[in-house]
Amino acid sequence: MAVDMLRLVDESGGMGKSTRRSFMAVSAAAVTAGIAGPAQAVGRRKPAADPQLRAMLREIDPARVEAIIRRLVAFGTRHTLSAQDDPERGIGAARDWLQAEFQRYADRSDGRMTVALDSFIQPVSSRIPAPTRITNVVATLRGSVTPDRVYVVTGHYDSRVTDVMDATSDAPGADDDASGVAVVLELARVMATRAPAATIVFAAVAAEEQGLYGSDHLAQTFKDRNTDVQAMFSNDIVGTGNAHDGSADDPRTVRLFVEGIPTSETAAEAGVRKSVGGENDGPSRQLGRFVGEVAGHGLTGMRVRQIWRRDRYLRGSDHISFLLRGYPAARFTEPRENFAHEHQNVRVEAGVQYGDLIEFCDFGYIARVARVNAAALWSLAQAPGTPKGVVIDTTQLTNATTLRWQANPEPDLAGYEVLWRETTEPDWTHVLEVGNVTTATVDLSKDNVFFGVRAVDRDGNRSPVSAPKPSS
Repeated sequence: MAVDMLRLVDESGGMGKSTRRSFMAVSAAAVTAGIAGPAQAVGRRKPAADPQLRAMLREIDPARVEAIIRRLVAFGTRHTLSAQDDPERGIGAARDWLQAEFQRYADRSDGRMTVALDSFIQPVSSRIPAPTRITNVVATLRGSVTPDRVYVVTGHYDSRVTDVMDATSDAPGADDDASGVAVVLELARVMATRAPAATIVFAAVAAEEQGLYGSDHLAQTFKDRNTDVQAMFSNDIVGTGNAHDGSADDPRTVRLFVEGIPTSETAAEAGVRKSVGGENDGPSRQLGRFVGEVAGHGLTGMRVRQIWRRDRYLRGSDHISFLLRGYPAARFTEPRENFAHEHQNVRVEAGVQYGDLIEFCDFGYIARVARVNAAALWSLAQAPGTPKGVVIDTTQLTNATTLRWQANPEPDLAGYEVLWRETTEPDWTHVLEVGNVTTATVDLSKDNVFFGVRAVDRDGNRSPVSAPKPSS
């Protein structure tokens, strides 16, 4: 039985732009559950009403952010090749302080949070002239419902100056990347006393400036353990909305770099994509859409400006280590960088102050970036996981579309939604509730639109969307 011709409207009550182009005759039926309800136009999600999240956002403190950055800067240099046994200066002193800070938070977690040093010896390699111990400091807040589902947030605590091999000069690294580490520590502090449904990992990683070695080891460790990392965020250079270069201040914007085509795409997967599309539907791109919905201005006071690239020109951050292993990942960074304040010796030259100094950080801005991260991570952890094994039936030629997926494990799962959009649309425009099933058929041609599936729990929390792959 087909649903009648639908006139889909946007939130203001008029037809949305995609709907104005055409009416759609939609026949939607969950194969195992009868007729599904009528499709709806997809609107922006309203700010989360979760009181725990709102309390956490209030608790994120610019003064604590400032204290963290000042303490990290006070170690003089945090270069990967600097001293590891000096209690006052160098990366070893920073490592020990970070471990102690994480442990202070863990002590208030009723055993839910544990702290560990993830250490390894990096052999001689690019920017590593001799075998060197590299240590990530990792705090894990175990999920209370689906602990095997994991979300990761990082900042890198190493620093550098103009010569990437100079391990002795002062390298304050206030913005790059004490700011990102401050975000991670504040998130760990405010979440330690809460019980997220899924597991959240807070990591201060090392050796980013030498070649992403710390995050590479961490990501590979997760991969070796078959860890279900469903999202990862790198916070790298999130210190200010003011570039201090005469450009307009932009204190309410943070960039989020999200790739489209997965870095880990195989040749076979590329062949399928070239046939059916999907350049704008990789897992990281879906993650970016999710963050834009749950962590925007209405809740955090920040505009999340998505940049549909893996990273900036000629640059890269720790999310790439996770992308290489097939994990959805993205990078937060400030809206406009001042390159005189990154990777520079501290000096004044021709009247210009060089160096990554704390005076160029805006602690209120960093706190707002932390709130964006908190909203994204908490919303991910409390919602159902992203549906797995989503396929689109291509066993026969038909103008209807059948989708299948694996059942989610969450005990409070309410069901699933099928979404679609015109192939020229950047975001989902239509959604159809199909119930707690694992198969749905929609009377729309798979040749004409892009489809996706997301999970919904009984509180109305929605997962990121999963795009289907062809299946015979």
